[in-house]
Amino acid sequence: RINAQSRSEGIGYSRLIAGLKKANIELDRRVLADLAVHDKVAFSAVVQRAKAALA
Repeated sequence: RINAQSRSEGIGYSRLIAGLKKANIELDRRVLADLAVHDKVAFSAVVQRAKAALA
């Protein structure tokens, strides 16, 4: 779930997790999966923050 949604946002799963750690965003995988399925806008915002941390 997380990988599929993150790839649609243009980032792979492992880079997403690395970006979250770098951005000090502490969401576990269960919460990320729930966001990916039920709240795509929030998931997209989290992905954008992770991408910014990696840039």
